[in-house]
Amino acid sequence: MTDDELIERIRDGDDNSAEELILRYYAAILRYCRWHCADDARAEDLTQETFLRVFKNLSRYGKRDRFKSWLYTIANHLCIDESRKTTWHALCDELSEECTAFSKLEDRDEIDRLLRKLSPEQREAVILRFGEQLSFAEIAKVMDCTLRTAQSRVRCALEIMRKGWKQ
Repeated sequence: MTDDELIERIRDGDDNSAEELILRYYAAILRYCRWHCADDARAEDLTQETFLRVFKNLSRYGKRDRFKSWLYTIANHLCIDESRKTTWHALCDELSEECTAFSKLEDRDEIDRLLRKLSPEQREAVILRFGEQLSFAEIAKVMDCTLRTAQSRVRCALEIMRKGWKQ
């Protein structure tokens, strides 16, 4: 069943569909929130708040949007204040696996150092791209920017990290 079909059922009062939608995305949103929070309890709170806002604002969701992008946008807005407190270890693992330029880096602290050289927008784009495997179009929606800007943020971030690694 698609997300849109679940949403229609939720709008019609089907609680089982709401549970299914939560089960489908809860772990991913929790993981995303954990990257923005040093405290697991706070990440759990932000995840729950994300879903509360989803259901509260379900009437605003339109089929022209992709639900996953809309969901991450809500989580992003809730996590924005937490982003400066990020611990990067899970992302470092994903980045090393995804981007072969960094695959020889064995020291997580080195990747952490490289990520901290990025602007908040570049870090967020890297988290969404490599940590959450969102497409550039989805990143653009979450970050409220153009597709080209999303691509540019990731490209520039990787270039800054490559240069910092070679120093």
